[in-house]
Amino acid sequence: MASHTTLLPKKGRASRVTISDVADALGMTKSTVSRAMNGYPDISESTRLRVQRAAEQMNYQPLSHAQAIKTGQTRSLGLVLQLSDHDAQRPFLAEFLAGLSAGASTKGYTLTVAAADNDTHLSEVFQNLWRDGKADGFILPRAMVKDPRVRLLRDTEVPFVLFGRQADPTGCCWFDIRGEDAMRDAVLHLAELGHRRIGFINGGEIYTYAQLRREGFLAGMAAAGLEIDPKLVAGDSVTRRDGDAAAARLLDAANPPTAIVCAVDHVALGVYRAATDRGLVIGHDLSVTGYDGIEDGSHAQPPLTTFAVDSRQAGVELATLLIRRLSGEAPETLRKTAGATFLDRGSTGPVPNHN
Repeated sequence: MASHTTLLPKKGRASRVTISDVADALGMTKSTVSRAMNGYPDISESTRLRVQRAAEQMNYQPLSHAQAIKTGQTRSLGLVLQLSDHDAQRPFLAEFLAGLSAGASTKGYTLTVAAADNDTHLSEVFQNLWRDGKADGFILPRAMVKDPRVRLLRDTEVPFVLFGRQADPTGCCWFDIRGEDAMRDAVLHLAELGHRRIGFINGGEIYTYAQLRREGFLAGMAAAGLEIDPKLVAGDSVTRRDGDAAAARLLDAANPPTAIVCAVDHVALGVYRAATDRGLVIGHDLSVTGYDGIEDGSHAQPPLTTFAVDSRQAGVELATLLIRRLSGEAPETLRKTAGATFLDRGSTGPVPNHN
């Protein structure tokens, strides 16, 4: 067969291209094509590449159930959403899911998404998906300090990847954004603007991100040579209402802050409310920083200075890491972090002259 011949299935065949079509087009046996596509060491690299190019050109896709019989895998990644989470319906979820789907499909995997109402239901959903062969492994969004999902999957030796880190890394692979670096940089940014009394409102303290962001705030204050006033530190805040309440306590202190670093954008927008109620102008009388890069922050008046997270790319990274884990790579080699992007906007400014 001439090398320039277009690789197409024979006439009269069903529209789905089979492994026989690929083998016939290349003049190879089905066994050779199969072994080449599955990476057997007795197949040369040149043959493997030739088969791969032909399969791509002919749009050949192996049947998922046939693959499952041969490998014991369904080539599906599982994601279980906890509807009780404060931000289960946040806008970033669409981008995150798009990234997971894109990362999965690049390697011929699909994404199975399920939801759980509470911790008990969560365990049942994981077990049902695994037992029924609907997922080969799981992506765990938002790592927790004491994470029941990690314990369950680690104990049952089910592959998983975390969006976040763990104090006990045994058997864990993860992708995470270095929120601690963002908190440190937020403090240094404010210190450069002349602020000395800087407050901090942390996020949900059951999550590991809150511990890391607190550490980042403390590191920033130390690097700037600033003292921390315990009265200007609050925690466990995740909503605008939380931010409003926490900021009210800080701003009503005898010696209030001139700037507040927030671990979550929604909380920062709650600080806006507390400031307005007290006649303070954000960016002039009080500087505020956030973290997440949600769309609402860009529409606030003034726009919120924050650190943006690429949720789509995070999804791609997590899917890629889990697929590598399913391919047999050790979890210790599958740990990756990235930085957030600083968005310098109107909610921060020089320390007010009257301070």
